[in-house]
Amino acid sequence: MYRAVLSGLIALAIVVISLLHASTEARECTAGAPGLVNFEPTRPPRAMPDTPFVDAAGATRTLADYRGRGVVLNFWATWCAPCVREMPSLDHLKEKLSGDGITVLAISEDRKGRSRVEEFYRKTGIRSLDVLLDQRGRLMRRLSVMGLPTTILIDAEGNEVGRVLGAAEWDAPDTVAQVRGCLAPGLVKRAGK
Repeated sequence: MYRAVLSGLIALAIVVISLLHASTEARECTAGAPGLVNFEPTRPPRAMPDTPFVDAAGATRTLADYRGRGVVLNFWATWCAPCVREMPSLDHLKEKLSGDGITVLAISEDRKGRSRVEEFYRKTGIRSLDVLLDQRGRLMRRLSVMGLPTTILIDAEGNEVGRVLGAAEWDAPDTVAQVRGCLAPGLVKRAGK
């Protein structure tokens, strides 16, 4: 009898602690924070598909390749004026988050492919972002992205935790803090497994 009661109390404590931890994570990734005014949390978080995209060498990648890290997934194109304006700040964001276990992926929707993106990176001084291409817009459609730029925040478990519709100042201190607040709890949770 004593063992059953003790086991029940331990199980209850684990559930309560888990719920408190989950509610703290949700508060850290909410709309209305000073950084990303156009941020929309995804409730509940949604698993990411395995739809492929390609890198500059033509190698196929999926979002599963980035499991264990937080991901800032940006959809953009060189013909999209707001996208072009925010690219330098995304490049700086990748540099600022490099030691935090968070990466930035800027996936181009340009139909002219790799050469167009490489030329754009060269002309604008983009150095940290990889050249990534969404051939025929498959990943964009699978994620129901309706316009450019759109950025999806993905936790270390591979779940969408929120979206930013439109351009943002990604390297602003409040924005960097909000991205860390959204993606770092998943990294801590994963490391504790």
